[in-house]
Amino acid sequence: MRRESASLGAAARPILVLTGPTGSGKSDWAVALAQAAPVEIISVDSAQVYRGLDIGTAKPERAVRARIPHHLVDVCDPAESYSAGRFVGEALAAIASIEARGKVPLLVGGTMLYLRALLQGLAPLPQASAAVRAELDARAAELGWPALHAELARRDPQAAARIAPADGQRIQRALEVVYTAGVPISELQRASVSPLAGRAVQYWMLAPADRSALHQRLGARFAGMMAAGFLDEVRQLRDRGDLTPALPSMRAVGYRQLWSHLAGEVSLDVAAERAVSATRQLAKRQLTWMRSEPAGIWLDPQRGPVSWIKDIQAWLGGFGF
Repeated sequence: MRRESASLGAAARPILVLTGPTGSGKSDWAVALAQAAPVEIISVDSAQVYRGLDIGTAKPERAVRARIPHHLVDVCDPAESYSAGRFVGEALAAIASIEARGKVPLLVGGTMLYLRALLQGLAPLPQASAAVRAELDARAAELGWPALHAELARRDPQAAARIAPADGQRIQRALEVVYTAGVPISELQRASVSPLAGRAVQYWMLAPADRSALHQRLGARFAGMMAAGFLDEVRQLRDRGDLTPALPSMRAVGYRQLWSHLAGEVSLDVAAERAVSATRQLAKRQLTWMRSEPAGIWLDPQRGPVSWIKDIQAWLGGFGF
């Protein structure tokens, strides 16, 4: 059956997507599916791409990754920057290699920018400008990112509506595009075309019906990360000497808060409180994005993956798997 599926035209081959807010259980569901269906996992996580960021990113255990292929994990040094454009290129290469083996790609993760770039297309944006970014960083240090978000709301209301007032990285990029291209980023994004256009894509969004349960889970998960040595992991990264808190890798939720503690800026209790708060804010932004995706099928993690797996097995059966 797999040999038959491998001979299908590209447009007829299925692609599965599972997204959801951080801490919703996506990885566990993906592994459960991979144990019951011919799928390989492609991570859609902007932090799991970095080597050495293991505990704080809830990266799947090495034993699990040795048993079940996980693509786009540990592909980048934390001193480098990883972009949505690079993700799209590497995700498409992973999809091709998975399908060449007669398997089905399963995209799993909560980095919505990456997922949008793959499913809706990547806009032809101008290259980053070190000078513009330095200027924006200086203004943010003086005025705060919410003030720059207000400027973005005047220049590009559609982009501002999708970006949280404290999301400095995305505010910076959106304003940078306005300054360098003279065109709002939202306008450029509308002209994009998905590289998966015409493919049989089916995707699900995993989110608990009770948001308070998710908040409790996030708090408990962070406590578990700390018990597993998260602070030591950040200390080891900081001790490398070539990393700074301005790098995208070190701006990941949890890492930047613990870095500030190690730098002597705040107590460990304050850093932990801020990390949990930032994680909950991230989950809120992810849920907001999910609500704007009418084609996604909502799943409640409390019900468990059994019926979901059966539905996918039946759906894949229509493709010869």
